[in-house]
Amino acid sequence: MAGYKETPRQKMIAMMYLVLTALLALNVSVEIIEAFVIVNKSIEGTNVNLKSKNDETYARFEQQNQLNQAKVGPFWDKAQNAKKLSDDLITFIEQVKFEAIAKSEGITTDLARTTELRDIQAKDKYDVTTNYFIGNSQDGSKGKSRELKDRIELFKKDIVNLLDEKDRTSIQLGLDTKGPFRDASGAKQNWEMHNFYHIILAANVTFLNKLIADVRSVEGDVVTKLLNSVTSKDFKFDVLNAKVIPSSKLVFKGDTYEAEIMVAAVDSKQDPEVIIGGRRLPTENGVAKYTVSAGATGLQSYKGSIKVKDPEGNLKNYDFEESYFVMSPSLTVAPTKMNVFYANVDNPVSISASGIPESQISADITTGTIKRASDGKTWVVRVPLGQKAVITVKHNDGKATRNMGNAEFRIKRVPDPKAYIANTDGGPVQKSMLLASRALIPKMPEDFDFDLNFEIVSFTFVGVRGGDTYERPGTGNRLTDEMQTFISNSKRGQRIWLENIMAKGPDGNRKLGTISLIVQ
Repeated sequence: MAGYKETPRQKMIAMMYLVLTALLALNVSVEIIEAFVIVNKSIEGTNVNLKSKNDETYARFEQQNQLNQAKVGPFWDKAQNAKKLSDDLITFIEQVKFEAIAKSEGITTDLARTTELRDIQAKDKYDVTTNYFIGNSQDGSKGKSRELKDRIELFKKDIVNLLDEKDRTSIQLGLDTKGPFRDASGAKQNWEMHNFYHIILAANVTFLNKLIADVRSVEGDVVTKLLNSVTSKDFKFDVLNAKVIPSSKLVFKGDTYEAEIMVAAVDSKQDPEVIIGGRRLPTENGVAKYTVSAGATGLQSYKGSIKVKDPEGNLKNYDFEESYFVMSPSLTVAPTKMNVFYANVDNPVSISASGIPESQISADITTGTIKRASDGKTWVVRVPLGQKAVITVKHNDGKATRNMGNAEFRIKRVPDPKAYIANTDGGPVQKSMLLASRALIPKMPEDFDFDLNFEIVSFTFVGVRGGDTYERPGTGNRLTDEMQTFISNSKRGQRIWLENIMAKGPDGNRKLGTISLIVQ
C-alpha cells in the first residue's frame, strides 16, 4: 500500500499494522496451507471437467449446424461468441495467476505455468501479491485486481446479451463483484480489497482458479440455453440439399483430398446413389466418401449428383459442385522476441504451417532443446553458446510424416547487464541517496526483451581520503556498514569507485563495468 502520501500518524499506524499482520502471518498453520493446496487441486480438476462438458455441447451444436445451417446458424454463431468471450477472459485470468506466482517466487512466468502450488515456497506470503493486485492505491484501483474486476464485469454483460430477453433472467451468472463485502471487523470493503488485500498466494491461486470454474460454468449455461433455443421443430427439414463436407479444402501437393458427400436428413437405412464424373461411389449409412490424389497445385473443382428416393418412392436428383485448393507446403518459424536465439535462456518461438493443426506439428533442433510451451501453441528453445541452430519441422497427420522445411538461426550470448547504485551508473550523486540505496542493482539493456535477472555476487569499494587509498571487498550486492561510514564521512566532490563488479547469470559470472561516483 506504499506510494501514496501519508501523514506521520498514518505512517505510524501502518507500521504497527504491518508488525501485527507479520505476527499473525506466523500463525498461518501448515494445515491451512495444505487445505488450500488440496482445494485448489480439486478446482483444477473441476475446470478440466467443465471444459470437457462444454466441448461436448459445442460438438452437438456443430453437428446440428452442419445439418441445417439456415436455422441453427444464428444460434451457432452466438455460441462461438460465447466461447471466445470465455476463452479470452480465462486466458487473462491464467496470465494474472502465473504473473502473481512468478513475482512472489522470483521465477519466470513460463516456469510458473509448470510449477505446482504445493511446490511454491512463497505460497504462505502476501506482501508481493498485495502489491501486485492492489498497487499504489487504498482501494485496489491501481492494481491488477481492478483490471480483473473490469474484465469480469464486461464479460458478464457481453455474454448475457447473447441470449434472448426471456432467457437472461434464468442464467445464474455468479462472478459477484458488487458485494456487499465486509472484513473480519464487519467494515465494508470493495471486491478488490476483500479478495486480494493481505491474502496469501495460496488463497490467490485458489480464488483465481475458482473464477475460471465460474466462467466455464456461465459459458456452459449460456451455450446450453442457445442450443435449447433450437427446438425440435427447428430440426425438421422441408428441403433436401446436397452436402459436401471435405476433411480440408487446403491440400498439400502429394497428399490426398478427402470429403464426405451426403444429403441432409437422409434416412440412414437408404443408401443414396452418388455419382462423380460418371463413377458411382460406394456408400455406407447414407454417406459416400470421395478421395482423389492431389497432383497439380492450384484450385481444383469437381461436380456430381446424388439420387435418393422420396417418401413416395420417386427417385430425386440433387446436383452439387465443390472445389478445393492444392498448394505446396509452406513453413514459418520465428522467435517471438528477437531474430536470434540467446544462449542458455528460454527463447519463445512461433511455428506455423499453413493449413496444418498445431497438434500435428513436431520440431527438432540441431543443438540444445525445443519443446512446446505450456500454452500448447508456442514453443521454447534453449541452446548453448555456439554459431547457429537449425530447426526442422515435420507434419504427422496420423497417416504419414513429412518434412515441412528448416529454419536457421544465429546464437548470441546474453548481453551484459549494467550495474547501478542509487539509480545511477556513475557521475554526481547525492550522499543521502547513496546512503539510502546501499545496494548495487544489475539492469539489462532496455531493448533486451526477456524476463532475465542477474545477481551481483561481489565487488570492490575504493575511495581516497587524506592521500590514502581506502579499498574494501564486498560480498553480494550490499554495501557494508564500514563502507556506509566512509560515504557518510565523505566531503562534497570526493570520488568513490565500485570496481571488479561480478554478476551471476544463466551462463556463469560476468564482470561488469566500474561505477565512478562524485559525492554531492
